[in-house]
Amino acid sequence: MPGPAGANKAVMNGDGGHDHIEEAESKQEGGAGDADPGDEANEQEVIVIQDTGFTVKIQAPGTEPFDLQVSPQEMVQEIHQVLMDREDTCHRTCFSLQLDGNVLDSFAELKSIEGLQEGSLLKVVEEPYTVREARIHVRHVRDLLKSLDPSDAYNGVDCNSLSFLSVFTDGDLGESGKRKKKGSELEQIDCTPPEHILPGSKDRPLVPLQPTNKDWKPLQCLKVLTMSGWNPPPGNRKMHGDLMYLYIVTMEERHVSITASTRGFYLNQSTTYTFSPKPANPSFLTHSLVELLSQISPAFKKNFTALQKKRVQRHPFERIATPFQVYSWTAPQIDHAMDCVRAEDAYTSRLGYEEHIPGQTRDWNEELQTTRELARKNLPERLLRERAIFKVHSDFAAAATRGAMAVIDGNVMAINPGEETRMQMFIWNNIFFSLGFDVKDHYRELGGDAAAHAAPTNDLNGVRAYGAVDVEGLYTLGTVVVDYRGNRVTAQSIIPGILEREQEQSVIYGSIDFGKTVVSHPKYLELLDKTSRPLKVQHHAVLSEKNESVDLCSSVECKGIIGNDGRHYILDLLRTFPPDLNFLPVEDEELPPECQKLGFPCQHRHRLACLRQELIEAFVEHRYLLFMKMAAIQLMQQKANKENKATALTNSASAEMTASSTAAPKDPEASKATQTNSEPTQTVSEATQTPASQPGTTTEITTSREVVLNACKAVGSISNTSFDIRFNPDIYSPGVRFPEDCAEDIQKQKQLLKDGAAFLVSCQIPSLVKDCLDHSALPMDGATLTEALHQRGINVRYLGTVLEFVDKTPARAQLDHFYRIGISELITRCAKHIFKTYLQGVELSALSAAVSHFLNCFLSSFPDAVAHLPADELVSRRKNRKRRNRVPGAGDNTAWASLTPTELWKNVVSEAQSYYNFTLQCDNVDLVVEKYGLQKITLLREISIKTGIQILIKEYNFDSRHKTAFTEEDILNIFPVVKHVNPKASDAFHFFQSGQAKVQQGFLKEGCELINEALNLFNNVYGAMHVEICACLRLLARLNYIMGDHPEALSNQQKAVLMSERVLGIEHPNTIQEYIHLALYCFANGQLSTALKLLYRARYLMLMVCGEDHPEMALLDSNIGLVLHGVMEYDLSLRFLENALAINSKYHGPRSLKVALSHHLVARVYESKAEFRSALQHEKEGYTIYKNQVGESHEKTKESSEYLKHLTQQAVALQRTMNEIYKNGSSASIMPLKFTAPSMASVLEQLNIINGIIFIPLSQKDLENLKAEVQRRQMLQEPGKIEENQEDCLLELDDKLPVDD
Repeated sequence: MPGPAGANKAVMNGDGGHDHIEEAESKQEGGAGDADPGDEANEQEVIVIQDTGFTVKIQAPGTEPFDLQVSPQEMVQEIHQVLMDREDTCHRTCFSLQLDGNVLDSFAELKSIEGLQEGSLLKVVEEPYTVREARIHVRHVRDLLKSLDPSDAYNGVDCNSLSFLSVFTDGDLGESGKRKKKGSELEQIDCTPPEHILPGSKDRPLVPLQPTNKDWKPLQCLKVLTMSGWNPPPGNRKMHGDLMYLYIVTMEERHVSITASTRGFYLNQSTTYTFSPKPANPSFLTHSLVELLSQISPAFKKNFTALQKKRVQRHPFERIATPFQVYSWTAPQIDHAMDCVRAEDAYTSRLGYEEHIPGQTRDWNEELQTTRELARKNLPERLLRERAIFKVHSDFAAAATRGAMAVIDGNVMAINPGEETRMQMFIWNNIFFSLGFDVKDHYRELGGDAAAHAAPTNDLNGVRAYGAVDVEGLYTLGTVVVDYRGNRVTAQSIIPGILEREQEQSVIYGSIDFGKTVVSHPKYLELLDKTSRPLKVQHHAVLSEKNESVDLCSSVECKGIIGNDGRHYILDLLRTFPPDLNFLPVEDEELPPECQKLGFPCQHRHRLACLRQELIEAFVEHRYLLFMKMAAIQLMQQKANKENKATALTNSASAEMTASSTAAPKDPEASKATQTNSEPTQTVSEATQTPASQPGTTTEITTSREVVLNACKAVGSISNTSFDIRFNPDIYSPGVRFPEDCAEDIQKQKQLLKDGAAFLVSCQIPSLVKDCLDHSALPMDGATLTEALHQRGINVRYLGTVLEFVDKTPARAQLDHFYRIGISELITRCAKHIFKTYLQGVELSALSAAVSHFLNCFLSSFPDAVAHLPADELVSRRKNRKRRNRVPGAGDNTAWASLTPTELWKNVVSEAQSYYNFTLQCDNVDLVVEKYGLQKITLLREISIKTGIQILIKEYNFDSRHKTAFTEEDILNIFPVVKHVNPKASDAFHFFQSGQAKVQQGFLKEGCELINEALNLFNNVYGAMHVEICACLRLLARLNYIMGDHPEALSNQQKAVLMSERVLGIEHPNTIQEYIHLALYCFANGQLSTALKLLYRARYLMLMVCGEDHPEMALLDSNIGLVLHGVMEYDLSLRFLENALAINSKYHGPRSLKVALSHHLVARVYESKAEFRSALQHEKEGYTIYKNQVGESHEKTKESSEYLKHLTQQAVALQRTMNEIYKNGSSASIMPLKFTAPSMASVLEQLNIINGIIFIPLSQKDLENLKAEVQRRQMLQEPGKIEENQEDCLLELDDKLPVDD
């Protein structure tokens, strides 16, 4: 493909883990014609970033010098980070690096340092402390002491999250692979799965979700490490160099007071009640706190060393911070230990004061906008820009979340404290916060509070869309929407100067009163015009109150404000996309029959329902194909009516047209990223001009113009000479009027909106259901279902309609899994709506009681769940009345306690009816579970994730009729649910897509290079952890596996699993998939017991997330059955394989090839058990399916018939032997029958087949080239990791990048 010759760069993976440097060299052969159009721009920028790494020696005090591999692009600071992470130097924080006595500048790149070369010696020199450095040191020591402690992950802080892979692989896979021998392993595997994992088990325990990690048993080094009450040092001690005092209790119960001074740390003579800052006797002064503690406490020394050994053995991916916080909905009871740093953080509240810029808050708006303004002419510039944008966004999202929680918890002073609580606004850490209530009846026309609740997410979608188009000179606000404790908070960065002015003066484009007064501005029109094609927004005129016509290129609500910084901002983008007429009844307007048939239009909660961007893209593409068809047909007709000379002319036109029609449909993501949506338009208009440029009669010209004109009219294009569909977002907005002369155009636009609404119900919903039937879409839980809907542009408010459609589908049984997930999603979303208002009336002291009461009413079979009100002695009645500053929207504080299960379920049913237009037939949880085949544990998981509840991990008895399932002690926390923009790494994404395309065409080598390059670029932009990197690693692992490099496949897939656990969650459907892939590669590497453990884990997670009745379960059970067959556990193996057979028959139909394969697998196990009759029976079934589906001459059918013959011979031999025994009694000379365990190779072959890895026979020459290439790559990465026996090459096509909603 054209584009940047993938420069060969070393990317630091994670926090200074130099052992994880990935060198990727890729030389692309240019000119393959399948590159996507965006790459043409890259032709000029073949930039090679020269980057040959080199080695330096590092000498730290008290240790041997060691070698460190560095790259010229790195900063000196990154070497600092590595030293703070290494086992033998991790306790140092305050030092400089010196080369020949000169101190190196932390922020200098290594290549800019004079005299630094291969083999240079860098000395680590201890520097004097300052208060800031001393604080950093104490914080770092505390981090080292807590490095294996998972409590930050449970508490959802500092971007920590959980990972359990190492529990199942006993540490790092790479090493265990070398330890074990294949042969000896067979005897000692215990293959029996726990009871609850076996097919047919109804038990769904919760505790195994978080297996105990033996590494987490805390190695305690100190009892207490905290700031002393004697801080800060008095003036006279300051002048002796005292910076601060620490109080420490060692494991030996020794209480000591320590001084941090400019020269280091020493014991002083102070006690709890007397201040005596002189050094204690004997006096040690050490530069590092760790060294001092090691001298005074033997237990500290022993445990700290052990702890650091364990810490560095962990995979870096288990501890690198994720870009956005992931919360866990379950946690064990953790002991709350003293922690000076945590306490200090809470009270000096680092309110966004980042450690590195002490004493100043960040100007978020300036940071967000300046990163957008960075240059982007070539690849290195774009990488730098995207990296900066991504970093600022993830920091902003974290700060906004902290602020929103502080606002709702009542810890931030409002900027308008006189107003009632619902109307208050807040500023904290340079971020503006507003609550999702209808303030000043702003949304009265549009649906009041319901509209005010929907507007922020619509606005966020608008910000996301304009951000993706990325027009230079047009700015949007940083926006994050946080749902916390029943309140919706919008956090926005602040336009400079907006707080000093009245809004009326500052808005120079758009309207602040929904269209009564409207203004426009030439600069805004020019900027917005650039977005109008990619976003499909039509340039239109509206009338203001004074009946003047005003030109706009967005909806009227979209406001343009020029900040004091001179930048052009747009805000209030809640109507970026056109309205959804199915949910917007308009008087005197008829919807198309296909909508009416389904009962549309429906009355919705608010009038802000709009179509999704994905739908607009799909609709326009659909129309484009229609347009090409129509034009082609008309041209054909003309061609038939003309003589030869004219024929030649139109021919060229239609040829170009068909060419352009094949070129046009593109991946919507790619087109957004490269702004090439304009392509279809140009190709067609050029096609129409072709005849005109050739000698010909005018009639021909007019006819071909007519052709285009007719086609344009037919598909609703806004131009008459080329295909161009755009929407006017103001149609049907209350209060917006249009000039008389646009009447015809407005009519066209109204028709287009009706067509869009019809397209959603008549094309997109059926296509989703079709994809589920042929298993190209496989949702497993609420989140993946929502994603599947969103990818096709279907809003979740259509869920009821989708379920009705599924119910009427002829192959209804094959959609059981989809229907069940849909129902459970619908119920939990209804419950979430009710929970939101329920929580608004609860004050903080009753929160856990209220949440547990709600869950009891929702899930517990106990019919009269009674709420436990907080103990009376705490509730002082008098004080409560006086408090004005109550939680927003708080009513009577104990109203929540009167909720009953019956009432809650009545509300759920009516919510389903009114919001989703769906009739649920049930009035309590047990009926629902029985009628729709749901699981309570799944409902609990879904509601907890949606509302941010964290519960104690233990076994809950939901079905007891005598007591409730939850008590208030079971509710551990309530987290925010955060929506934000996910900035993309566009270049990396293109490489990834091109790589996928190459792999699909069978060019594995080129594909592998592109994917490696994509991985590098992703790492450059996102850092080490991100969902897209996860997809990249999965595909790489698969390619490694296909190319016969099993160890490398294992290593990449292990990273993919860890990353999926950390970034998506330990039981996310994607994580389950990654576990299955990893098990396959483990098996191929001879690690059978690990493969089984991983498959059992995947099955447990899947049972919890969606239950046993799901098409994916068949694949999982086939995998488990095959591995068990391989280790000769025949009876167990049969249980899993027969379950897989049953599920396959149900979801793929009894005549499917998958079912034939299932029969064959079962037959093989029966053969191993010498039960030939059963084996023959199953193989015959399989044979019949093959014969009917692919014919007798097909190799599959032949294979099956061969196997049948083989089985028959075996059976006959057995029968002979039996007869012999009957005849001659025990003296019979019996030929010993050969029952052999299946060979590992044959099991692996079957595993490959069921996991969709298809063999492609390659010629010897191809194989040799491939081998040479793989070996060359290996030499670059790590020598000697290649398997010689490469017989076949395999290929896999089903990897897609996850798309965020």
